[in-house]
Amino acid sequence: MTNTSNKSYDVIIVGGGHNGLVCAAYLAKAGKKVVVLEAQKQVGGAAVTSELSYGKKVSSCAHFLNQLNTIVSKDLNLTSHGLKLSASNISTIALHADGDHMHLTKNSVKGGGISESDAANYKKFMDLMHEYAGTLGFLIDLPPMDIFNLDWDDKVAAMKLGWKMRFGLGAEKMSEFLRMVGMNIRDVLDDEFDNEHLKGALSFDAVLGTHTGPYSPGNFLNFLYRIASGNNGAVDIPEGGMGAVTEAMSKAAIANGAEVRVGARVKSINVDNCAVIGVTLEDGEQLSAGIVASNANMKTTVYDMVGPRHFEADFVKRIGDIRMRGAAAKLHIALKELPEFTGLSKQDLKNRLVIAPTQNQVERAFNHVKYGEVSTSPMMEISIPSVVDSSLAENGHVLSATVQYAPYELKGGWTDQAKADFLEVCINRIAEFAPNIRDHIEHAEIITPKDLEDRFGLVGGNWHHGELTLDQMLMLRPVPEASRYALPLDGMYICGAGAHPGGGVMGAAGRNAAQAILKGDA
Repeated sequence: MTNTSNKSYDVIIVGGGHNGLVCAAYLAKAGKKVVVLEAQKQVGGAAVTSELSYGKKVSSCAHFLNQLNTIVSKDLNLTSHGLKLSASNISTIALHADGDHMHLTKNSVKGGGISESDAANYKKFMDLMHEYAGTLGFLIDLPPMDIFNLDWDDKVAAMKLGWKMRFGLGAEKMSEFLRMVGMNIRDVLDDEFDNEHLKGALSFDAVLGTHTGPYSPGNFLNFLYRIASGNNGAVDIPEGGMGAVTEAMSKAAIANGAEVRVGARVKSINVDNCAVIGVTLEDGEQLSAGIVASNANMKTTVYDMVGPRHFEADFVKRIGDIRMRGAAAKLHIALKELPEFTGLSKQDLKNRLVIAPTQNQVERAFNHVKYGEVSTSPMMEISIPSVVDSSLAENGHVLSATVQYAPYELKGGWTDQAKADFLEVCINRIAEFAPNIRDHIEHAEIITPKDLEDRFGLVGGNWHHGELTLDQMLMLRPVPEASRYALPLDGMYICGAGAHPGGGVMGAAGRNAAQAILKGDA
């Protein structure tokens, strides 16, 4: 690669994950000279497609595209840069041991012993959730308001929010929203439904990727976030895996004039006279810029790249206090052919499959993590994308699953034997619903939360770069002093999942950060 030592830019983006690429694309589109520095050999961060075994590829971390911000997709014209969907708006199938599986769409449910009253209540409930999500989505698309020092934009946003809540929702729905927003998902669902299988499936969406169980306070908000942060909760499968999404983002950034460099690991973010002046790469190369935006984890950014000596002690302590407890592992399996899931056709297997029989079972699975143990009966979100995308498997198929629950810090450590044992637990769990799956396995791997940290820089194995809880959201994310993307150091910004509105392949944090940079540089 051509040496660009001492080259100068307007903005340097540290990390080529999806938010960093989105931030770069917006800044370049606005006329800024921007470079993205990605440590790995491909862009995308954790949102990449990688080879599992010969001729078979998987999305390494996230496998469903259900949170991509529609504004980002439109503004960057990602479809023109190669983003295609192999399946869109797919259903969720909640698996049941007796083969009477429950099929859920945006506003309908059938199977699984559902009653007419619960089916009717489900439609009403989901319609209401989408109304609430529309209000919450308004906040996702904006930098958090500075409630202690409101500027004109904040005042306008506050008025719009008040209007949406009072007149958009109406007094009764607004009151109910404010009552529910801090509740746990179990209490919400127990108020609405009788069917335990339905409640199990819905509660799983509130805890997926979190260090919570259905009984944990405040996780109802996570349920709303999954709907609010994307295309109205639609679940899609990107053609070519998740790496194709970030590749389209990279092409959009380059088309707008940004430079994207891979294999360029940042050793330090350089500071002089209380302001950033650029970065130094691991090979010693230095790049200059008056603005640096980090897509990396906040703790990595502050402690390892900038250095805590450049910040006030209270700020450094608050960064250290951010909770980043990962509780989900990733399972990938290369299959010679499709296993037979009892009660499902091949066409059904294009959908999102969920193992979460009841809320109580989800909670019991979570209990293990509290004590540094893996769940003996884990809950799962399963994807078999090769059913609709042959590019992922030249022959046979691939299966990926997000597995709840597995702790970051396992008693005795994540030894090779511990990983092998948990892999067996996970395969046995799927075999409860697909008895012949072992006959078709060519290769299988488990990626623990510790592996997620080591491979992708997800501190604690948490893909949100900080848990999404009431005390770590909106103007409190990641900490109040950095909630509007600017750190208390001249020219230093964050643009990753640790910022508002959080993780998931969304792009909103990158877009919002770019707006904050452009506003601050005006």
